[in-house]
Amino acid sequence: MSSIDTPADVPKPRAGVARPAAPAMTWLTLALMTTASVASLRAAPTMAVYGLACVFLYIVPAILFLLPTALVSAELASGWSGGVYRWVSEGLSKPLGFLAVWCQFAMTIFYYPSLLAFVASTIAYIIDPALASNGPYTAIVIMVLYWTGVWISSRGTTALAGLASWGLIIGTLIPGTVLVVLGMVFLGEGNPSAAPMDAANLFPQWTGLASLVLIVNNFLSYSGMEMNAVHVSSLKNPAKEYPKSMFLAMGLVLMIFILPALAISWVVPSDQLSLTAGVMQAFDAFFAYFHIGWLTPIAAVALVAASLGGMLTWLAGPSKGLLLISREEGYLPPFLQKLNKHGIQQNILVTQGVVTTVIALMYALIPNVSSAYWIFSVITTQVYLIVYLLMFLAAMRLRKTQPDHPRGYRAPALGVLCVVGLLSSLAALAIGFVPSSQFGGGSVWVYVGIVGGGLLLLGVLIPWLFLKLRKPSWKTAAPAGPATASTTEGGAS
Repeated sequence: MSSIDTPADVPKPRAGVARPAAPAMTWLTLALMTTASVASLRAAPTMAVYGLACVFLYIVPAILFLLPTALVSAELASGWSGGVYRWVSEGLSKPLGFLAVWCQFAMTIFYYPSLLAFVASTIAYIIDPALASNGPYTAIVIMVLYWTGVWISSRGTTALAGLASWGLIIGTLIPGTVLVVLGMVFLGEGNPSAAPMDAANLFPQWTGLASLVLIVNNFLSYSGMEMNAVHVSSLKNPAKEYPKSMFLAMGLVLMIFILPALAISWVVPSDQLSLTAGVMQAFDAFFAYFHIGWLTPIAAVALVAASLGGMLTWLAGPSKGLLLISREEGYLPPFLQKLNKHGIQQNILVTQGVVTTVIALMYALIPNVSSAYWIFSVITTQVYLIVYLLMFLAAMRLRKTQPDHPRGYRAPALGVLCVVGLLSSLAALAIGFVPSSQFGGGSVWVYVGIVGGGLLLLGVLIPWLFLKLRKPSWKTAAPAGPATASTTEGGAS
């Protein structure tokens, strides 16, 4: 997710007036920061279903979506502080700026249930692996963990913030490396791979459009690149160092995504793979083979700690950005703008929690946990893609309407990058309405209805109603300066 630093109506620097010098950052540091904010093991089972073809399915969206997003957002961030709200407000309009920041918040309504479903399945391997596919168990864990997170966040507690900083190491690099090394040793000892690894399987088998549906989830896997674009001005030579940093980050992210996915496909047959518990299925299989089953709970604890740490750290981020903009522009009713004694937007968090609880109950009602997980992951992607559509459109218009506005970095071939990003995002939106095999053979119309209904409700109807019903009295704060309107959002990996 992007970072919302200042509202759109904060006075902008005059042309030719230098901004305060930011502390110098090396391109290598920025590459590692970007990798940490984007890479995750959670999506690995989704692509492991495709075996060797996951390499193709990861590289294509990296070129068509990850690269345009990184370079375009870098230009926007180096010219306009304030994140996606400011970019879209300046390039298109303030109502569309609100739509963008709303969608950043709204996608978390489905993101957290899918994240916590992964946590629930991982915890199951500590208690009883059979629970990983149990809907009522998954629903209970989601509700308990989410409301616990709301309680902690509403008290303004920051003691667990450090967990997110260690998330890349504890929950990604170490488990991912162990998974890949065990997989290589497993194959090196002559064991056959559960998925074919020959050249004939480099590309997904074409069985109709549904064979490519899983690629839509990869767009959300790469989201968050724009979050670190705000640091482009901290580089000594942005024009040369930023592209170098992004290409290194792309390489690292691809390695973290692809290698563990391949390792999972080596040991877990695709027809037995759970989208929520796939990582633990692979660990369980490898540990059993090497007679070190006692490590299974340890791996589960590492994955859970990293996921929960990230959730707790970032839970209030998107809602805080929405709150600051709404208090200054009157986008939300006063009830949702109220702060508790700790200065936290508790009413927004509680309202979001009620919706999250309803979504969690769907895990109990939909027979296949993997089906529910996939549906909510797709809705999350669909809503967030609206942000990128608006961002690419705003970037093209700003280059045309404000060509002389000071920019610390200018993306090469911006028009081409934006068109590629727009077409990729539109294609992902369209493909998201086609059910994959992971939907479990349910009704296509039910799937389309759930995904389309979620997208229209969250991405169109609710923000339209807020804009339609807002009143001048909803403005509860004077426009803030850059120092007081700062907030950070978490990543959607």
